[in-house]
Amino acid sequence: MDWGFANRLSRTIRPDGRCFYLAVDHGYFQGPTHRLENPGKTTEPLMKYVDAVFMPRGSVRATLNPQMDIPLILRVSGGNSMVGEDLANEEVSVSIREMIRLNAAAVGISVYVGSKYEHQTIMALAKLVDDCTDYGIPVMAVTAVGREEDKKSARYLALASRVCAEQGAAVVKTYYCDDFDKVVAGCPVPVVIAGGPRTENDLEVIQFVYDGLQQGAIGVNLGRNIWQNECPEGMARALQMVIHENASPKEAFEVFESMKAAMPKAG
Repeated sequence: MDWGFANRLSRTIRPDGRCFYLAVDHGYFQGPTHRLENPGKTTEPLMKYVDAVFMPRGSVRATLNPQMDIPLILRVSGGNSMVGEDLANEEVSVSIREMIRLNAAAVGISVYVGSKYEHQTIMALAKLVDDCTDYGIPVMAVTAVGREEDKKSARYLALASRVCAEQGAAVVKTYYCDDFDKVVAGCPVPVVIAGGPRTENDLEVIQFVYDGLQQGAIGVNLGRNIWQNECPEGMARALQMVIHENASPKEAFEVFESMKAAMPKAG
């Protein structure tokens, strides 16, 4: 492994072998998402809990403090939107020169296995890996499902994750599911858990992260289940405890509840 590649990867994965990524890339296809209207304002109080932030270049330049210590995982695919015909119609939207200009520690791309655009997005991943390898930049592949929530089965996610790994992804981001251990076992590179839609049960979020770690994931890349929570800092701290401090869901949830109770009352 080249030194530069290893150095960048070590910035996004802690010495304990785990990671906590904050996903704030939703605007590239959803527009001004609730509580993500100003990504910089949303992320600022959460940065002390996470290991990296996953964001598109527009929000990076417009809202992030360039003096931040947290490494950037740059979202580099796009070409679709929620009002378009097909969310799977993505391509690489950022040049390798731009990735270097923005000092990305890693980059992330969505791959839509089983969709009409499967070949297009797999080949985009393959070319991105080739381009990034020349400059020592790790690639995180995201097993995206678009609007097809029924694809979140172990059989499908294991297939999609392995396909991404075989194209050279350094890390694969995929969804937690029943039999998640089979997804991890079939993927030869580290797996991080995606969050998906906002979950109303706060303990459930902490629990599925804990369970995913026990089944082999190295960490998470979560967004809405943190910054759309009534107490974003409390949820971020709880997840940090589970990921890096080996806390139980019960212990982490108690800290979340305590921080939530201490929040200033609205009005």
